[in-house]
Amino acid sequence: MKKRVFIIVLDSCGIGAAPDAALFNDRDCDTLKRISHSPMFRGDNMIKMGLGNIDGVDYLPKVSDPIAAYGKMMEKSAGKDTTTGHWEISGIISPTPMPTFPDGFPSEIIEEFSRLTGRKILCNKPYSGTDVIRDYGKLHEKTGALIVYTSADSVFQIAAHEKVVPIETLYEYCRIARKLLRGKYAVGRVIARPFIGEYPNYTRTSNRHDFSLEPPSDTMLDAITNQGMTVWAVGKISDIFAGRGVTEKTLTRSNEDGMKKAVEALKRDFEGLCFINLVDFDMLYGHRQDVDGYASAFAAFDEWLPSFLSGMKREDILIITADHGCDPGDSHTNHTREYVPLIVYGEKVVPRNLGIRKTFADVAASVTKYLGVCYECPGESFID
Repeated sequence: MKKRVFIIVLDSCGIGAAPDAALFNDRDCDTLKRISHSPMFRGDNMIKMGLGNIDGVDYLPKVSDPIAAYGKMMEKSAGKDTTTGHWEISGIISPTPMPTFPDGFPSEIIEEFSRLTGRKILCNKPYSGTDVIRDYGKLHEKTGALIVYTSADSVFQIAAHEKVVPIETLYEYCRIARKLLRGKYAVGRVIARPFIGEYPNYTRTSNRHDFSLEPPSDTMLDAITNQGMTVWAVGKISDIFAGRGVTEKTLTRSNEDGMKKAVEALKRDFEGLCFINLVDFDMLYGHRQDVDGYASAFAAFDEWLPSFLSGMKREDILIITADHGCDPGDSHTNHTREYVPLIVYGEKVVPRNLGIRKTFADVAASVTKYLGVCYECPGESFID
């Protein structure tokens, strides 16, 4: 029978400060613990899988007979951003952090970007995505100037009203920025941030698009694809890997849409990997410091989970994890350096404690081993 692995990344759902969190200016961060105290939190099905049995998770019930293998993973890369986390899950450890620009991008970059696009530039400093369109959206509509901003992460973000800058034009501006941002300016992602509405009631749309750096070496996606198998990217996964190693992609508009597309993939006949990212946890709730919203999103995922498990075939394996933390109740709106959960489920999986893994790359080592794909990476397989 065909072997399939499904990885679901609960974007930013960390489970406690990593040992080196202080080096990343993080203290007292625990995304899952924070949301577990919300009245909106529900996690019965994840708890049945062993979420509360993970070492250090002392705020959720433990079960005597978990139905999945469980553990947690440390990040070995020098970062706590989306690209770095997903790359490490897929076998690449990044020894140096991607560049950030706490004072905005240098004038030579902004001036050249303005010249290449033919538009003036507004903002050029770290900003909240919702605040920046509130504060600069009216001037943007009046002048047509692009809103460029960054964050604590390695990102170059371009916000524009859809009636001022058509979507495809905005994407082309992002491609221009992606080519421009090289060397010491090579940010992890250039992000299109379109919005709609009238001042001051602007709303960001689901037409966001990420233009990532290409991974510096082969990932498990490349290895699986080179073996002639399917790599199905759901959500922003294809963007994160600049499309490399992806044979099929499905974009999503929300967590709900992502979960729906995951079930559709489950029903398809293929062999290989289906890699799914549920971004709302991070984008809508973590960065916006919305504890109850994050807890509600987790409850919705937990409620949906049995419908996915019931459709799995005998040879299927499901891995649930995260790429970093984004504690919605700590002192800042940035990502947090945390352990991430590791839940492994399938008919062939023996429920047991997988312990504390030394790198996210253990996922890549395990997935490729299970699929019978030759791939060397820094991870250690937890597949017997």
